[in-house]
Amino acid sequence: MKIAIVILNWNGQKLLEQFLPSVVDFSSKEATIYIADNASTDSSIKYVRSSFPSIKIVENKINGGYAKGYNDALKSIDADIYCLLNSDVEVTQNWLKPIIDIFKNEKNTAIIQPKLLDFKNKTKFEYAGAAGGFIDLFGYPFCRGRVFNHLETDKGQFNDVKEIFWASGACLFIRAKVYHQLEGFDEDYFAHQEEIDLCWRTQNIGYKIKYVGSSLVYHVGGATLQQANPHKTFLNFRNSLLNVVKNVPKKWFLFVIFSRLLLDGIAGIKFMIELRPIHTWAIIKAHYSFYKNLNRFLKKRKKLLKKEGYNLHTSIVWQYFALGRKKFHQLK
Repeated sequence: MKIAIVILNWNGQKLLEQFLPSVVDFSSKEATIYIADNASTDSSIKYVRSSFPSIKIVENKINGGYAKGYNDALKSIDADIYCLLNSDVEVTQNWLKPIIDIFKNEKNTAIIQPKLLDFKNKTKFEYAGAAGGFIDLFGYPFCRGRVFNHLETDKGQFNDVKEIFWASGACLFIRAKVYHQLEGFDEDYFAHQEEIDLCWRTQNIGYKIKYVGSSLVYHVGGATLQQANPHKTFLNFRNSLLNVVKNVPKKWFLFVIFSRLLLDGIAGIKFMIELRPIHTWAIIKAHYSFYKNLNRFLKKRKKLLKKEGYNLHTSIVWQYFALGRKKFHQLK
């Protein structure tokens, strides 16, 4: 089984200097390491070539973001399993073995995520993926170990192997044949939540997604866009709506989409009350972009196979804000 660890880079020399050594130390015997460079203008590629000559480099012609960056790079990488790894991730000893074992023994498992803890506070789960992702009825994502901005302390409560709905793009393993069958990420997303769309489409063609708690990595998070950045708000709100349009089954579609637009409006009012109008404006821009792209995504929707067994019936917004349930085990 050929494993390719592919790290997407854009002007990230400082991150590569800090985090690439752990990847080399704990992965080079089991996997081939690649840097997929998104047309960087710094010295990051020169640094990799001089410091780690065994690492292979794929140079993309433009910076197409996370989605296009990986789509372009993976066309030229021959492997059975791709590990899409952020440049701000520190891996740990033996992190690959439990994941490789699952892929070898479970042919119907196509995507796997390890445990993601916060590099800056290693007792806490990390925002981007924690212990595996889920979505609620209205398409809002949440994780075991992270509901909205509430992060749980890692006490071994998620040291299991668990089927999940989506795996974090910070560290996502995927069978190469499935990635190419689905034609990779949707490049219209540019960045943020494109991995949720990919995972949704993966399940729709009959594969499973797993979380493996015995594999551990530490993620800085926000190295490209900080959580408080309004552009991140824009991408998350717009792309979440696009996920709903593409993937929610017909019987739920109108109810979910109109409910989401209403809930997003309430979120915009909440930002105003919190004196963060720049994020309200980001939601307005997200909705404008959503309507602008709606017809094109409805055409994409017609081409996709969708599972009718859409049983994600909880509202994470209601449980978190109305009922005060902030930990995964409290959710009903």
